[in-house]
Amino acid sequence: MKNTAIIIPTYNEIDNIEKLIIEIKKKVPDAEVFIIDDSKEKDIEKLVNEKNINVKYFYRGKKLGRGSAVIFGLKKALEENKYNIFLEMDADFSHNPNELMRNLEIFIKENLDLLISSRYLKNSKIINWSLSRRILSKLSNFLARHLLNISIKDFTNGYRIYSARSVKKIISTCGNIGDGFIVLSEIIIVLSNNNFKISEIDTVFINRERGASSVNLRLVLASLFGLFKLFFIKNKLK
Repeated sequence: MKNTAIIIPTYNEIDNIEKLIIEIKKKVPDAEVFIIDDSKEKDIEKLVNEKNINVKYFYRGKKLGRGSAVIFGLKKALEENKYNIFLEMDADFSHNPNELMRNLEIFIKENLDLLISSRYLKNSKIINWSLSRRILSKLSNFLARHLLNISIKDFTNGYRIYSARSVKKIISTCGNIGDGFIVLSEIIIVLSNNNFKISEIDTVFINRERGASSVNLRLVLASLFGLFKLFFIKNKLK
């Protein structure tokens, strides 16, 4: 998979990032990893340099949002003009590296523009989530599906694979209504409105074991507000 770029947004993920990169390199050794770091400190940069870890590292210096980080990473990867598959995943092991090769093979076989690892398909599982987190996720995805009128089960999981043409569309169009998880739903609308080929695949989502989650009530409320904003402008997103 020499033509694959893997974008990983990070915020204070020093406890996870080295182990994750090792696992990614085992599963897809030829893929290029892009770390977009919004942490307050440069601990990950020090780790990467000291251990000579082969990644593309970008430090942005402050928390600018997960959606913003992914779009930034996609843009940097696209600028190199050598990748035709782009994958995003979280740094906390909630997105299982063991699924990487299977997902990439399905993406290529079905000639997709976007493949979403969906937590809400029949064979999917969510492990170690609190009841409140489950309710909030279910609610946000229920609202997204019905407000946006797109038959996707999971609008908010950031374990995804994109084609080069979809990345070009995302970079030119998305990221203008918010910088958090709402960007994930915005991307789905834009690609759907342009008749890009979208599909979902089952996944096992495991809540983080190390480090603290960056998801909080403010972020959840901002995402819900953004969802209603998307509802009113969805037909204009081309």
